[in-house]
Amino acid sequence: MEQPGPLTITLEPLDDHLIVEPVDEDVETRTGLIIPQSADAGCRSGIVTAIGMEASGIEPGDKVLFPKEAGYDVRLGGVACKVLRRSDLIARVHD
Repeated sequence: MEQPGPLTITLEPLDDHLIVEPVDEDVETRTGLIIPQSADAGCRSGIVTAIGMEASGIEPGDKVLFPKEAGYDVRLGGVACKVLRRSDLIARVHD
């Protein structure tokens, strides 16, 4: 029996959906305390990897801010991604 090769999957978001790869960033307070992103109850940041046809004002490669609980968690080839609606985004981050 022939062994299956590695599975190559891509997602093409529809309508106003987009794919974001979350970025785990630790936050350091002024006193030097390091708070892991996973412990923060607020927002997360990530890099947009794909956009649907109706997701205007955003481009692949943009760093964005979104609520931690927004969207759907998806794993593609071992990489965690989020499928979000354009309206779920809070801001574009300029580093």
